[in-house]
Amino acid sequence: MTKIKHSGYVCSLDYAFQRVGGKYKGRILWHLSEEKILRYGELRRIVWDITPKMLTQTLRELENDGLIHREVYHEVPPKVEYSLKEAGQELIPFINYLREWGEAQLAKEGMS
Repeated sequence: MTKIKHSGYVCSLDYAFQRVGGKYKGRILWHLSEEKILRYGELRRIVWDITPKMLTQTLRELENDGLIHREVYHEVPPKVEYSLKEAGQELIPFINYLREWGEAQLAKEGMS
């Protein structure tokens, strides 16, 4: 593991988990990969257990990290759409692997 200078991260793994860790980021990225483009309200319905404040904060973090694109349409009422950027799309196979692993673990727990 190499230290990234001046970033505060110990290694590249810390850097990666900071970008996609947490309760909602992986789910948001997954749903954007499935639907391609989602509006704020659609994300709010899909990720049903997130508060509006947390959804806004998480979307901002994903945008600042270069994983999603936010498109604002200046109309009445205003419309905002979210989609994956290339860097976000690159994460989808790993998120899918974690999803499959989680399903297998839940199935094992259900059988014990």
